[in-house]
Amino acid sequence: MISLIFPTFNEQDNVEALYNALYIVVPKIKGQEFEFIFVDDCSTDKTPEVLRELHQKDRRVKAIRFARNCGSHAAIRAGLEHCQGNCAIVLAADLQDPPEIIIKMIEEWQAGAKIVWGVRIDRRGPRSLERIFSRLYYFLMNWLTTVKMPPSGTDVFLADRVVIEAYRQVTEKHTSVFMTLAWLGFKQASFEYAKHRRLSGKSKWTLRKKIKLTIDSLLAFSDVFIRYMSVIGFLVAFLGFLYAIYVLWSYINGAPVEGWSSLMVGILVIGGVQMIMLGVLGEYLWRTFDESRKRPAFIIEYMIK
Repeated sequence: MISLIFPTFNEQDNVEALYNALYIVVPKIKGQEFEFIFVDDCSTDKTPEVLRELHQKDRRVKAIRFARNCGSHAAIRAGLEHCQGNCAIVLAADLQDPPEIIIKMIEEWQAGAKIVWGVRIDRRGPRSLERIFSRLYYFLMNWLTTVKMPPSGTDVFLADRVVIEAYRQVTEKHTSVFMTLAWLGFKQASFEYAKHRRLSGKSKWTLRKKIKLTIDSLLAFSDVFIRYMSVIGFLVAFLGFLYAIYVLWSYINGAPVEGWSSLMVGILVIGGVQMIMLGVLGEYLWRTFDESRKRPAFIIEYMIK
């Protein structure tokens, strides 16, 4: 069996069209059974009703409904934890990821890959600024962490059952599913595809969510901030020491340095550096505290099997 997982939030106009596209693509894959798992991230529109109707029409359609909005990565995690397939494929529910790529992903999996990444080479719809931010995110991940991701980005993947079981051992909440899967290792493969426009509606992937994902990814997979805090502290202290020598030398030679301006600059610079360092430590401390409470990454209201 192959599990198809779709994180879904307010996609009432797209879900049925996605199912119709799957209904055409899936029969082309011989010798495999499928389950379609829609993880409803507490939608406020008619998405739950549409999913119920699809389930009545086709028992392969299953749904997991969250009691509160937990985010797309939590939805992906829920799908991976409850899927039954020998492998799982995660696609967007808005048809930006054409269902036809399922065939290519399965071919790569059958050739021996445990993780298959869909690498987007063309994005129809997003503005240039959004593309730049996307490239910047993956550049930072590849530069500042030991986890390597496709430079142009990926939104879809296939994970073998052995990968899914390994992923289920990871209990972190504030992290990226994609980064975690890449970190796990295993034999990986990738292929290129063109990402389409949304069929209907607006993207829920807001700037705030993007910033949070960037911070979560960097703090979860990189120690660069903690390490460079010491380096920055040393440099500031060293510059302060040099400046102290300069002040003392000027005083000895009868030309004391004016105090007010230099003092204020020193206080503001050092104080700003200290506040930044405290903010970084606070981010690490908050995540440690939040993980220690062991609250679940998502709350399931009901499931339709």
